[in-house]
Amino acid sequence: MRLKQPAWRFRSLLLPLLLCLPWSALAADAKPNFIIILADDMGFSDAGCYGGEIQTPNLDKLAASGLRFTQFYNTARCWPTRSCIMSGYYAQQIRMDPPRGRLPDWARLLPHHLKPLGYRSYHAGKWHVMGAPKPVADGGFDHSYWFQDWDRYFSPVQHYEDDVQAPPVKPDSGYYATTAFADRSIGFLKDHAAHHAGQPFFLYLAFISPHFPLHAPQEDIAKYRDRYLEGWDTVRERRWRRLREMGIVNCALAARDEKLSPRYFKPDLLEKVGPGESRYAVAWQSLTDEQRRFQAAKMAIHAAMVDRMDREIGRVVEQLRAMGAMENTVIFFLSDNGADATLMVRGDGHDRAAAPGSWQTFLCVGPGWASASNAPFRRQKVWVNEGGISTPLIVHWPKGIAARGELRRDVGHVIDFVPTLLDLAGGKATLSADAPPLPGKSLTPAFVRDGAVEREFVFFNHEGNRALRMGDWKLVSAREDGDAWELFDLSTDRCERKNLVREQPERAQAMEAKWQALETEFRRQAGPSEPAKPGKAKSRR
Repeated sequence: MRLKQPAWRFRSLLLPLLLCLPWSALAADAKPNFIIILADDMGFSDAGCYGGEIQTPNLDKLAASGLRFTQFYNTARCWPTRSCIMSGYYAQQIRMDPPRGRLPDWARLLPHHLKPLGYRSYHAGKWHVMGAPKPVADGGFDHSYWFQDWDRYFSPVQHYEDDVQAPPVKPDSGYYATTAFADRSIGFLKDHAAHHAGQPFFLYLAFISPHFPLHAPQEDIAKYRDRYLEGWDTVRERRWRRLREMGIVNCALAARDEKLSPRYFKPDLLEKVGPGESRYAVAWQSLTDEQRRFQAAKMAIHAAMVDRMDREIGRVVEQLRAMGAMENTVIFFLSDNGADATLMVRGDGHDRAAAPGSWQTFLCVGPGWASASNAPFRRQKVWVNEGGISTPLIVHWPKGIAARGELRRDVGHVIDFVPTLLDLAGGKATLSADAPPLPGKSLTPAFVRDGAVEREFVFFNHEGNRALRMGDWKLVSAREDGDAWELFDLSTDRCERKNLVREQPERAQAMEAKWQALETEFRRQAGPSEPAKPGKAKSRR
């Protein structure tokens, strides 16, 4: 006959066993964790899993064991995209594009919605939600390493720990922003595992790479030093062919815009940078030998920046594995807009005698290579043609997504993050009575099958560039084209080569009326513009 043991005896024996288990195993049915990884100015086809030649093994592994979306959109610019991700609204609904002002009183950000569901939220990198200037006080994050010195990868002056400005960093300190963001993210995850293991987390890792200036460690640049002497025309065509083979696109290669000048271009730029620069995306063979060498060196730095970002993502993923959180963490990776054609010098200026990519230099990838990074699509950041607004989207969630390496052709937009995360967390948006409904869609049906997300439209408006997508039809106009509308059938012509506005005038007129009605309604919802006051915004906790 077995003697009955006291209950405390079993508890005392069980406790050491529980402490030895991975922290995520303590709750088998726990809510999923979330990580949104956002690149800055990365082109649609830069990553290897989207047709690029840049080495991105960590992103490629996430894609191979997860999903790749082929028709996901951003807003064509940094701060509107970030505002959409955080708020779940189009930027025009919350005074974030244009003009830029304080968020409406009814607007709440993603951490505010997640906190009642038990989540702790962490942020590292770029913030740029100007209507809520402080990530902790205004954004609802529990901890943040906020970086505002986008022109200084090696020596930031304006960077903040939990909204408090940190000391300036000297250029020769060994600091590099991309690595620093990963370090902070890993630190947040370690602290969470040690002190908050019973709660799910949300990590928003917002890199500034590969946004200009082209800054990278010299050993990373050396890896790609002669890789791009073949030129952007060859790279563009090779990427396009690979994307077709992968089944990501079915369109012809977009033509280069040889006469389209980068916005904000100033004539003294060529004097500052030197004769190797090119203002236009001309044929590679038309460049001088000096220009080819200079341009190839710039793309080598861009590639090094993407390569380094991928390696830092790999370190964050390894931390997830180390803490037993990999299986139940939903990882999203995307870019805030297409690659940038901008040519300018600001920050600490440009020393033509310094090593390209070092902190003394200020170079931009420019229109030629931006057209390659955004291949096979048309135009770049700022424009709402496909090259400016199309982003890769990788979704990885071993516990919740059975598919491995599949494509999803569902049309999505960055406004979808709030409803998607809340759907996965088992909650709903906590909206005030005067807040409009969230315009986005949950992407979770697409985790099961392709084509499961239906939507009426996707809306775009940035700096005089306008677009509306309805089904496979897209109406688009650009300021440089005199605001004339163009109409494209994206089912066969996503590279926007054949304008059908004359063949389909009634469709174009109906879509234009729909765009105008949405623009008017979104402005009404936002209310009169109220200027943002950095550091003095009303707390949204």
